[in-house]
Amino acid sequence: MPEQTATSEKQFTITRVFDAPREAIWRAWTDPDEAATWWHPRGVTTPRESVEIDVRPGGRYRYTMIAPDGTEYPTAGVYREVVEPERLVFTWGSPDDADDAAPLITVTLADLGGRTEMTFHLHGIAGVPGDENVYDGWSEAFDVLVERLDEGGQR
Repeated sequence: MPEQTATSEKQFTITRVFDAPREAIWRAWTDPDEAATWWHPRGVTTPRESVEIDVRPGGRYRYTMIAPDGTEYPTAGVYREVVEPERLVFTWGSPDDADDAAPLITVTLADLGGRTEMTFHLHGIAGVPGDENVYDGWSEAFDVLVERLDEGGQR
């Protein structure tokens, strides 16, 4: 079971250990072909053509999730810090959000000798386990990533 913590502040952390090398998890976060396969909760899709990633400090990314009813959820942000293959810091919000007002995500990847511990911290948005929205959406996305890895992708 993944470790999950939440506070009354507008932030939360999810920690997962993946049975894959750190470089594979880094690619999952930074390669548009890979990101399109898991940057969404179950039942939602992220079309590959909607994913653009420019992984460098000041670089931008964007993608669009599409719900089963056809509702589109465009998302975008700016990379603030990139330390390959161990740390990403980036804003996360809708494409029209001001970068300085958008929630901030920090992803750290620890090498566990063929396995990877990922710590995902989102600051600036309320999310708690069971919210069926942000926290649960990210947690499910990480489940989708595990399934992708189990199917032989990115190992």
